[in-house]
Amino acid sequence: MPPEPEVPPKPRLITGSFLLVALATLAYFIGENAVLPVLPVYVTRTLGGSDVAVGIVIGAFSVTALLVRPWAGRFADRRGRRLPMALGAGLFTLSVAGYVLADSVPELVAMRLLTGIGEAFMFTAAASAIADMAPDERRGEAISFFSLALWTGIAVGPTIGEIAAHGGRFALVWVLAAGFGALAAVLALGVRLPRPAGPQEGASGRLIHRAGVLPGTALLTSIWGAAGFFAFVPLYARQLGLPGSRFVFVVFSGIVLAIRLFGARLPDALGAHRLSRGSLVVSAGGLALISLWRTPAGLFGGTAVFAVGQALAFPAMMALALRGARPGERGAVIGTFTAFVDMGFG
Repeated sequence: MPPEPEVPPKPRLITGSFLLVALATLAYFIGENAVLPVLPVYVTRTLGGSDVAVGIVIGAFSVTALLVRPWAGRFADRRGRRLPMALGAGLFTLSVAGYVLADSVPELVAMRLLTGIGEAFMFTAAASAIADMAPDERRGEAISFFSLALWTGIAVGPTIGEIAAHGGRFALVWVLAAGFGALAAVLALGVRLPRPAGPQEGASGRLIHRAGVLPGTALLTSIWGAAGFFAFVPLYARQLGLPGSRFVFVVFSGIVLAIRLFGARLPDALGAHRLSRGSLVVSAGGLALISLWRTPAGLFGGTAVFAVGQALAFPAMMALALRGARPGERGAVIGTFTAFVDMGFG
């Protein structure tokens, strides 16, 4: 009998550099999300702000991130991924440390604007680094695994923040978040990756890359709902008689983490288009359930459904945006694509 053809091994995905980028991202998002459930309470109780002020403080972050992210993507294409990662984490650290000195809503908004600049550089460069390291046929899987760092931060950060803030210790929350940002900067400095092909080697050099526009617009519709969820669940949970919102965020993040971990290959196996459409339908259903069933059970049940849609949306749509992108323009594609996240939150 003729010998069976050898099946070539799958290209290696998880490497030392991959893990280092993921750990830096994890530290960053623990710090960023530690302040998330605390800010609305701080604004309303300590600074005397209204619900509108809460929205402005949360959304201010997205204004500068939206404006800066395309520049950050192009900068990462030209200068490599390590420098903008470290720069972004450093700016985040300085801005959150500044929350300690902010004793009015306008001052806190100013610090949040600086936080947005740090986010733009850090996440755009980190996501671009992962896209560089991922084989083409496993890019959706790589994005899913990488996003575990982000969602672990969303799961762990709010719990750390609410525990640290017990008794009104808001300054402790800001200091802890700054510490995680500093750790992210140190880890980012250890990343060693070859610089991607420059504009002279075929990259478009565009500030706004057209490949990221349509997938980014689709993601915006999903993020728009998530913005309201993240900003106002901390207040809504208390209106329903719950002591806080951290368990809501734990449920949300746990479901997202499980799907991203055990369903990492779904974007590559089922197709990015199909998964993108399904994620939008499921996300809308989860938010509708929270809206119509106004009890703690409705909040947790709707959160679970919403989490399924959110778990599928980002990897599928980002893989869609990166399809066919050349190495020297992936930063620009990701910068354009993720700018729609900022637009949705803003």
